[in-house]
Formats: sequence, C-alpha cells, structure tokens
Amino acid sequence: MVESVMKENMVDQATLATAAELPAAQRPPDLHIHLRKIHLLEHLNDDEMTMVKAQLRLRGHNKRDMVLHKGGSGDGLLFLLAGQLQVVDITEDGRAIGLRMLAPGDFFGEIALINNSTRSASVVATTDVLVAFLPAPLAMHLFSHSPSVAQKMLQHLAQKIQRDSEFRALLSINNTARRIYNYLLLLRTHINGEDIVDNMPTHQDVANMINTSRETVTRTLLMLIQQGVVRKEAHRLLILDLPALQKLGQTVS
Repeated sequence: MVESVMKENMVDQATLATAAELPAAQRPPDLHIHLRKIHLLEHLNDDEMTMVKAQLRLRGHNKRDMVLHKGGSGDGLLFLLAGQLQVVDITEDGRAIGLRMLAPGDFFGEIALINNSTRSASVVATTDVLVAFLPAPLAMHLFSHSPSVAQKMLQHLAQKIQRDSEFRALLSINNTARRIYNYLLLLRTHINGEDIVDNMPTHQDVANMINTSRETVTRTLLMLIQQGVVRKEAHRLLILDLPALQKLGQTVS
C-alpha cells in the first residue's frame, strides 16, 4: 500500500498535493479508514472529516529518510498512516539518540505547533512510510473548536509526560541488560490475552534508544528466546513469561 502512494523523496511541503488532488491511481482507496484509525481524529463529525481530508497533504518516504528535521518550522501536524517512525535527537557530533517509536495512527509535531516554535527533535523513517501533513491553521482550529480533539490532545500530552518520565528512569539504569528488559516492558501492550511488543523495532533502533550496541541487544534478546521468556514473530515480539521478564527487569544480571 505504501509503495502505491510513494511520492518523490524529500519533496518540499509547500509543493505537496492534497489528498483530493492526487491522481486516482495514487490516492489510497481507504484513506477515510486510515484517518478514522487515528485516535485524535476518530470522533470528528463528517463535516470536520471532509475538511481535514481536503487539506491533507500525503507524503511518502523510504526507510531511513528524515521526515522532520530538528529546528524546522512547526507549520503543521503530521499523522503516520503506514510504516514506522523513530523520534530522534541529533547531537552536535551527528549521533542519533532515539527518543521513542511511532506506529500507524500516531501523530507528531504537536509541541512546535502549539508553541509556535521550531521542532525540538527529528523524525526518521525506520520502514517505508506514508505520512499526512495537516496545515497549522486547520490543526489549531480543531484544537479550539472540536471538544473531542481538545480532550484527546490533553490526554495525549499527559501520557507523553508520563512516558518521558518512565523513559528517563529507564536510561538511569546502569546495567545494560536491565535497560533492555525494561524497554521491552515499556513497549509492551496487552492484546487479545497476549503480551506483545507490536511492530518490534530493529536491534539497531533499540540500541539507539537505550544507549547501547546492536550486538548487546541481539545477544540479550537471544538469551530471552532461549530461556522461553519471549518468542520472535513477524514484526512483533511475543512475551511468553511476563513475570520472568519483570523479575529480570528488577534484578541485576
């Protein structure tokens, strides 16, 4: 699906076509479904959704492309429709420090938009992705005039503060293996009676996030698999023994 709507790489936002202007062969037939899966937009009424669809600018990126640059203008709100993104901070010496992962349905760029400031971090594609850009005036209109959007944005910001606090606590752990265990617990979701890490990041992405090496991540995950604590499946990690993983996260290996 992503490939069918992939646009030229790194196109300037001002030249992007709106969803309505895309050629029929390139326009996602299920764009409406995609938008309804975005938590922030799911309760918009039909008129509001029509307005959003009319102003959306679709943009495709290849794996490892920079989708947003730190210091760029906060000129709109972005939604991830397909693929996976990583929010990173680029240090002065060019190193990328991972901050968090984004999955389809997530939105980003809201802080710079609300503060009318520049982007505080960069966003890089960890797979081929499809994103949608909503210009600032309409995004701010929704924040001000749509009760459901305003409520969800408040919930999102509160959850973001909590996640950032948990992640800072994780990074303060000196033992590398414990950081990996606790990172998996932080990514864990409970779906249909299973504890899983959906859209499992690559070993290199995990290493970037928790300040270690890819080899260490690979070695630690292999040990968890051999011990029957987790099982690797396509695009996800199934946690078979949650209490064991929690215990490992609390003790020094």
